[in-house]
Order: sequence, then C-alpha cells, then structure tokens
Amino acid sequence: MPPRPARRGSVLPFFLLAFFVIVLDQLSKYLVHSHMRLGETIPLLGNVLKLLYTENPGMAFGVELPAPFGKLLLTGFRLLAVGGISYYIARLWRQRAAGGFLACMALILGGALGNVLDSVFYGVIYHNAPAGSPTPWFYGQVIDMINVPIYQGFYPSWVPVVGGQYTSGFPIFNLADSSIFIGVALILLLQNRFFKPEQPDAA
Repeated sequence: MPPRPARRGSVLPFFLLAFFVIVLDQLSKYLVHSHMRLGETIPLLGNVLKLLYTENPGMAFGVELPAPFGKLLLTGFRLLAVGGISYYIARLWRQRAAGGFLACMALILGGALGNVLDSVFYGVIYHNAPAGSPTPWFYGQVIDMINVPIYQGFYPSWVPVVGGQYTSGFPIFNLADSSIFIGVALILLLQNRFFKPEQPDAA
C-alpha cells in the first residue's frame, strides 16, 4: 500500500479554537468577579437560568481531595491532562483524523485549561485560596456562575457523595465546563462519522 500523502494545512486552527474558549471563559469569570458579590444571583430567564457567583475549591460537584495537599495533586493532574490532550491533538492531526473530532478535542482542551488557570492563579489574582492553604499558588478556587435550577430539594440518601444534602438546582458550572461537556457529547453523538472504517483501496 502506498504511503498516505502528508496532510495539508496546519493544526494551529484547532489550538486557536481552544484559545478562543479560554479567552471567553476567563472573560466571563472576570466579569462575574468584578461585578457580582460572592453568592449574588442574577436571573437571566426567570427561574430557568440564573447567574450565581460561587467558588469551587475542588472537582466537579464540589468534591474535594483531602487537605492540605489534595488540591495540589488535583492541579498537578489537571496540568498533566492538558499536556496529554495537547499532544494527542497534534498526533491526531498528523494521522489525518476527522476535523470535527479534532475540533471536539480542542473544545475539551480549552475547557480543561480554563479551569486549570483558575486553580493555578486565582489564589494570587483574586485571593480566593481556601483558608489554611500552604500557598495561594495552585490553590485557587474555580469560579462558577451558570445555574440551571432544574430540581430543588434534598438528594435521596442513596445518591453517592451528595445523598441527603440540599440542592438549589443543577450543579453550578462555567463556560469551561460547558466546553468540555459539548466536546464530549459531540464525540459520543457523532462517533460513527468521526471514526469511519477505512475503505479498501481501489484495485
């Protein structure tokens, strides 16, 4: 079988897409921090969609690793993940992967790096590292603000982690989280298009 021709163009547009996500995410967090008080709520679509300024010291749904070094381990893991995704995108591009799949990976990369920046720098820039943190560096809290209060009440006791706790709605998230979710969802929905089996070469 003859070697496949080199791919034309550049992988740069996909990294620019990730950068665009980061800019939007960081801008939204800056505006929320600058114009809202912590805990303040601004209705956008009545009770369906609200802005609610919160800070998340841990992972998704507020889950935290044991102090004092759990946060540092989490941030280090996120940095490794960002490096791995960046390498994976470059490798996929060289292997002529579908452009749509690369765009989805760029959305995931941008979202992941957006939250990493919060963890690394916000303890210094916005002074929001939890009390007792060994250093403000790498201990910043992620700023969340998008609130979709689908369900309000107590979680059933059988629900892991949050069972028995009261919730005012769907877990609060940010644009970085949204970008990751959209990237993963599109990969799952369009996987048959992204991963078509190679057609046999014509005789």
